[in-house]
Amino acid sequence: MDNRPIGVFDSGLGGLSAVKELQKLLPNEHIVYFGDTGRVPYGTKSYETIKRYAEQDVRFLESFGVKAVLAACGTVSAVALDDLKQKFSIPLYGVVDDAAKKALRETKTGVIAVAGTEATIGSGIFERKLSNYGLSRYIGAACPLFVALVECGFYKEDDEVAYQVCERYLGFLRGTGADTLILGCTHFPILAPVISKVLPGVKLINPGYEAAVKLKETLDNSDLLSLENDGKVDYYVSDQPIRFENVANIFLAHDIEAKMIDIEKV
Repeated sequence: MDNRPIGVFDSGLGGLSAVKELQKLLPNEHIVYFGDTGRVPYGTKSYETIKRYAEQDVRFLESFGVKAVLAACGTVSAVALDDLKQKFSIPLYGVVDDAAKKALRETKTGVIAVAGTEATIGSGIFERKLSNYGLSRYIGAACPLFVALVECGFYKEDDEVAYQVCERYLGFLRGTGADTLILGCTHFPILAPVISKVLPGVKLINPGYEAAVKLKETLDNSDLLSLENDGKVDYYVSDQPIRFENVANIFLAHDIEAKMIDIEKV
C-alpha cells in the first residue's frame, strides 16, 4: 500500500480525459494535476522547448512526493518521455505505447491511422512503435486545430465548425483501408462523436484510457495502490484558473477549483 499521490500533467486541459479515467479505475488515489495553460499548446513548439517545459512540469509534480507521473500529453510522450526517464527516478508513463498496442489488437485490415499534433506526427513515434509491433501500414494525420477547437468549445456532435475541421484533416482516410484511428492527443477524445461522423465505422482508440489501465495494472503489481485516500484531485495551472475551471467541465462533467503557480520558477 502506498498513499503518496499520482502526478498527471498536460499542456492544458487534455490530460483531464486521463484524470477522468484514473478516477474511475483508481477511486482511492490522490491525484495532483498540472495543466500548463500559460504555455499551451505544446504541439507547435520546438522539440527543445517541449523537453524543457516537460522537465519543469515533472519537477513541479515531484515536489508533492508523487509515486508515479503520467505525461497525459501525446506531444510530451512522443518527444520528451525518454529524456524525462533519464533525468528522474520517479516512474514515468506516457500515452503512446499502450494506445499503439490496443490499436494493433483492434485492427482487422492492418491499416492504422494516428491523429495527433504536428509535433507528435512529426516525431514518428507512433509509426516506429507500430512498426516494431509488426504493423505493415501506418497513416499519420496532423490536426493542429483540434486542441483549439476543444478549448474554445467547438466539440459537440452537431457543431458545424468542428465537423468541417475534422473533415478537412481526416476525411482523406476514407478509402485508405484504415479501420482504426488512434486519437494521439488527450484533447482529441472530446471530439470523438464528430470524428465518428466523418469516419463512420472506424474504431477510435483513447490514449488516456489505455494509459490509465496500464498505470493501474503497474501500481497493483508493485503493491503501490492506495487503500486509504479519498480520491481527491488537486488542480494547478500556469495561467489564470477561471478559464481552465470553466472548460474543465467539458472533460469531467463537474466543477473544480484550480490554483495558479509560476512554473518558470520551479
